Amino acid sequence: MDVTKHLSKRVQSLSESATLEMTRKSRELREQGIDVITLSIGEPDFNTPDHVKQAAIAAIDDNKTHYTPVPGIAPLRKAISDKLQRDNGLEYKPSQIIVSNGAKQSIMNALFSLINDEEEVIIPAPYWVSYPEMVKLAGGTPVIIPSTVENDFKISPQQLESAITPHTKAFIFSSPCNPSGSVYSAAELKGLADVFERYPNIFIISDEIYEYILFEGSHESIAQFDAIKERVILINGLSKGFAMTGWRVGYMAAPQWIADACNIIQGQYTSGSCSISQEAALEAVNTIPSESKELAEMVTQFRERRDLLFRLLSEIPGIIPNKPLGAFYLFPDLSYFYGKSDGKQTINNSSDLCLYLLAEAHVALVSGDAFGNDNCIRFSYATGKAQIKEAVSRIAGALQKLQQP
Repeated sequence: MDVTKHLSKRVQSLSESATLEMTRKSRELREQGIDVITLSIGEPDFNTPDHVKQAAIAAIDDNKTHYTPVPGIAPLRKAISDKLQRDNGLEYKPSQIIVSNGAKQSIMNALFSLINDEEEVIIPAPYWVSYPEMVKLAGGTPVIIPSTVENDFKISPQQLESAITPHTKAFIFSSPCNPSGSVYSAAELKGLADVFERYPNIFIISDEIYEYILFEGSHESIAQFDAIKERVILINGLSKGFAMTGWRVGYMAAPQWIADACNIIQGQYTSGSCSISQEAALEAVNTIPSESKELAEMVTQFRERRDLLFRLLSEIPGIIPNKPLGAFYLFPDLSYFYGKSDGKQTINNSSDLCLYLLAEAHVALVSGDAFGNDNCIRFSYATGKAQIKEAVSRIAGALQKLQQP
């Protein structure tokens, strides 16, 4: 049977997530008894804080196991509203908050509520692998703005304005960024906001899921600028800052009419998120970041790992590493090795190099082409220091085998 005749054009237009694909390939090698070090997963290697888990246990004991309101339970929406005021200086009413099954659904809700067929969504590269596919799923057209390690993987206001056309409907980005870990300063965000102020029909989706994993300064949101706030959809969640990836709780804060639209959309394809997860999220959201020992320890360890990985990669000739201010990734440029060969295969791009390092060094990474920059590879340091040292040692050995053919 030719299944392509029966599958929708929508699903045929999508690509498999590169991060999930590399996870699958790593698992297949492990099943063969091969010791694979995984630096490909975007998940903190920490456990959910005990007080958050206890809140979930208490919710089960209290039989909070029934359907929840589509936009989220009222106490959680109020807590998120309070958190945005407390941590970010942003005023959103609880009615402007929509709680979803992870930040990914929040983004998809926003795109479904705004994007019509063939409308353009600007995405700075490198970007999270799902952004372009989500835009396509909503019927839109991704428009990519490139950046390089030399400018810390951040775009300029001039680049932004040059990418705008009469068909531009939205702009989506993350800060801190996955995959680069780059962080936009308040001044840099103001430069972008000034451009958007001149184009009142463009909406901004600001993915701030890595807000708490920051190594210097304080988190800045593009929603702070009054001139564009009514066009900003702020996306966040509990997965990264509270190591709650499996709980699947994300949220958006948006203008009321967008929140209302997303409430309708979500009501038709998932309804409200898990009741127990929301009770756990309520405990997490009410946590004051500066008073959280678990968060402080996680950030400290991530900073130490970043410094270690940056130093080790800097010692390998041909690698140009970036030193990010947030998240838990490095996105070094390895294009020096393109065109080289180990005598059996020639490395032509980041995908070739990742597959070579997986086969030769047994280290799983994610190719930069999946993030919109084929010169780079994403390294996740959400793993222990011993594994980071061993992984880089293996990578260095494998790269030494590559020579000009």
